[in-house]
Amino acid sequence: MDPGADPAREGRWLKNGLAYFDSLEPGLARAKQSIRVEVYIIGDDSVGRRIRAALIAAVGRGVQVTVLADGLGSAELPSGWWTPLVKAGGEVHVFNPLASRRIGIRDHRKLVVVDDRVAWIGGINLSDDYAGDGVTQGWADCGFCIEGAAAGQLSKEFDLMVAKCASRQPKVVVGRIRRGSRPPARLIGRGLELMVSGPGRMANAFQRSLREDIAGSRQVQFAVAYFLPGYRMRQLLRRISMRGASVQIVVPGRTDVPVALRAARHLYSGLMRAGVEIWEYQPQVLHTKLFLANRAAYVGSSNLDTRSLHINYELMLRLTDPVLVSQAQSMFVELLERSTRVDPVVWATSRSWLERWREQWAFWILSRADPYVTRWLAMGPR
Repeated sequence: MDPGADPAREGRWLKNGLAYFDSLEPGLARAKQSIRVEVYIIGDDSVGRRIRAALIAAVGRGVQVTVLADGLGSAELPSGWWTPLVKAGGEVHVFNPLASRRIGIRDHRKLVVVDDRVAWIGGINLSDDYAGDGVTQGWADCGFCIEGAAAGQLSKEFDLMVAKCASRQPKVVVGRIRRGSRPPARLIGRGLELMVSGPGRMANAFQRSLREDIAGSRQVQFAVAYFLPGYRMRQLLRRISMRGASVQIVVPGRTDVPVALRAARHLYSGLMRAGVEIWEYQPQVLHTKLFLANRAAYVGSSNLDTRSLHINYELMLRLTDPVLVSQAQSMFVELLERSTRVDPVVWATSRSWLERWREQWAFWILSRADPYVTRWLAMGPR
């Protein structure tokens, strides 16, 4: 168990990248049996090289090390970057290499598990972009550290994803986007529900659970990097706001993906007319995925956009422990205090027709064209 963890709980919040790496790196150094690392982006920078060195050192102590890195997210790594780890005895897998027709389907999950007893999840990738407090330096993001038997359940999820990559028929396993059932939420600890998702048209466990919590809530608070909810979610947010619930959504004021921000802004007017508060985070790029509704908090890798909800592989936790939820609410308030509220009246008159046209096209590209092209490619000849 990490120092400072509450023994009465099975996890603790890591409110920014500094806290995340301050917890993760000593955890890797303490590993005795196994380390599993699943990541979308690992950088060829100081953080990425420190993590690689820690993994190599762990192999030298006799620890079994397995890495699963996404083929697109980590595509900028130099050739042979993983060679020192592999030569030391570590195992490295690349999810969905760029040559695959399934290029649009990505492993967006961020997960590290040590000795099946401690796990780190959230939206934080292993790169310098995240090594800060999210205010004066580094992107704003958060994570969660799980201690105890629940971490072992995350090891199993990791092993299932590695098996997809190791399959002799990776094109079949890695993902045809189709209708059908999707894995339900699963209780893995006291007040901890695990929700995993992959390509599919139907609502996943995270969507279903979040909708249920929103419908019964008097206060809804989202802090999310890429905000492009589907029609049903938008209707639900408008409906509960109009009946008197407080709905506050913090989105980036500064972003690494301008088209995503434009697409989100296409939705502002309709939501604000119903009373939904839209806030834009100012100090740094907002990469957080934090959702609060009905005395529950959600954390993990999933954004509230078409790609996360219907295309990528994602991992989320739902927390119901009152103390952890209260701490999450405090984290949200800190983000809110550093954000600027979008004024509905000013917003309605402040943008040119060209900017509104750009927002509409960005919305169409991300909500319609991207899933259509990904589906067309994935459904192509095998």
